[in-house]
Amino acid sequence: MSTYRVWAPYAAEVELLTGDPSAPDHHPMTEGEGGWFESGVERRTGERYAFRLRATAGHGAPEGASENDPGEWTMPLPDPRSQRQPDGPHGFSQVVDLDGYGWGSADWTGRILPGGLIYEMHVGTYAESGDFAGVEKRLDHLVDLGVTHVELMPVQPFGGDRNWGYDGVSWLAVHEGYGGPEGLQKLVDACHRRGLAVILDVVYNHFGPEGNYVGFFGPYTSGGSTGWGEVVNLIGPDSDEVRAYILDSVRQWLVDYRIDGLRLDAVHALHDEGAFHVLEQMQVIADSVAAETGVPRSLIAESDQNDPKLVRPRAAGGFGLAGQWCDDVHHALHTLVSGEDHAYYADFGTVEVLAKTLREGFLHDGHLSTFRGRAHGRPLDLSVQPLSALVTYTTTHDQTGNRARGDRPSMNLTPAQQALKAAVIACSPFTPMLFQGEEWGASTPFAFFCSHTDPELQRLTREGRMREFARSGWNPDDVADPVAVETFEDSKLKWAELADEPHATMLSTYRSLFGLRTTRPALRNPWATGVEVEVDGTKGRWLRMTRRDDVVFGGGGNDEVTLVANFSGKTVEVPVDGVRHKDLLHTHDEAAAAVGKNSVELPAWGYAVLG
Repeated sequence: MSTYRVWAPYAAEVELLTGDPSAPDHHPMTEGEGGWFESGVERRTGERYAFRLRATAGHGAPEGASENDPGEWTMPLPDPRSQRQPDGPHGFSQVVDLDGYGWGSADWTGRILPGGLIYEMHVGTYAESGDFAGVEKRLDHLVDLGVTHVELMPVQPFGGDRNWGYDGVSWLAVHEGYGGPEGLQKLVDACHRRGLAVILDVVYNHFGPEGNYVGFFGPYTSGGSTGWGEVVNLIGPDSDEVRAYILDSVRQWLVDYRIDGLRLDAVHALHDEGAFHVLEQMQVIADSVAAETGVPRSLIAESDQNDPKLVRPRAAGGFGLAGQWCDDVHHALHTLVSGEDHAYYADFGTVEVLAKTLREGFLHDGHLSTFRGRAHGRPLDLSVQPLSALVTYTTTHDQTGNRARGDRPSMNLTPAQQALKAAVIACSPFTPMLFQGEEWGASTPFAFFCSHTDPELQRLTREGRMREFARSGWNPDDVADPVAVETFEDSKLKWAELADEPHATMLSTYRSLFGLRTTRPALRNPWATGVEVEVDGTKGRWLRMTRRDDVVFGGGGNDEVTLVANFSGKTVEVPVDGVRHKDLLHTHDEAAAAVGKNSVELPAWGYAVLG
């Protein structure tokens, strides 16, 4: 093993503490170049350790402090680069040997994103036990559903025992309550043995508020706020080390945990003005690991900028990421079916808008966003950009959890309306993603929850959520208390309800719809040239989308699938006289379609998949 090192340019002195946290051994550390302190003490697997610092003037030392009198020693602090925090973000770190796990899926060849089906889950609420082992017990459900990629919401350490995960502080560690480092490795191994790739949601745009001690060590942040925390220092003095910290984390997940992809949270909050953007650097690492291992690695960005540069190939001046979330498709579907049109939904809500997003991905592609009060976005170059790079969905943790009570679409829509939305996503040219429990219309909400151990943080979180919802027009009385245990417990899935109606029928519907993507080549064609969308131009009730595979493949294929959908509460007739194949592949029993020679009769909120 190596010896202990820590980057602490803000410190005048650093001590290494090892052994029993209640009575540790103290070892002085020697300052080297670039703010790094070193100790000759060898790192041993399983050893507990921490650091304590004496600050320099301007970085925590009292006013008037000098080099000879730098101030008091801090309390023991966890290693910012810790790979294990057995006692949570406040406790001593622990040395872990990530090479020691015996992998059982050595023949894993990976999965690419195009043609896939992603399933987003929160480890603490997905399975009964609320940990990695519980998720493993429910993997067969995902295989039967046709899932190819399991996406885990963040698993880095956080304060308390319940959190969405976006308040993490140790970017190389794993929350102990979920199973720690070995638990995550075991889960990834189990997924690979079942043919499932694993995507890990990671947060590099801010540090969480609890257990955040990086400011004692050095300039990990640069001032200013992202809305969730201080801006991470990517371009200021000493930012090279902060950037290296992030990139080391990326490589660790891809190499030591064999993670197949990363979902990069809110990349628009990464303030990087350098010529070599940190996102492009991440992609270089992903490409390198893929080349080294022969297993593809996919980076997926979350961004609200509608910026094609994220997924544009690096050779064409982009960052080359495999995918990005596309909220425009979600918003178009949500407003059209639910009728909600407030806040950022204001520009959506017509079949014409939905049609544009299905053809082009973005609604806002340089045109006015009334919510923002300005032009927004930029169009994708569909001649070179496959639409599979856009990840689309009927709901996500954000779209559900950022509602006042965390109410799911299934709690406000009829089964027919829910199935209609799923049919559009399943038949779209994008990469579809499901959110846990969506596939059976789960009766449980998914609200925002946390368990900060500091009462002041609890108060600030509660008040902050209230202000946020008030700005969006929600009644404060309807807002779930984020720190209440009940909010978390109520968000856990109820697996027993899968056998009951209407959940069993909904699950069967989802299996059938997304199963079509594995059997019909037309639905796997990611190019815009293979998508044709028409709408009811008079009353704006129906939409017809045809997918073909022969457009791209030089006439070699002849598969064609057509979705006809009714986005109204009245029966409609959709003309299909120009459709080549009219066999009914799927419809929802509650709003069953009647297929005629030249038209399809659709009851309220009904759809038909023809082929």
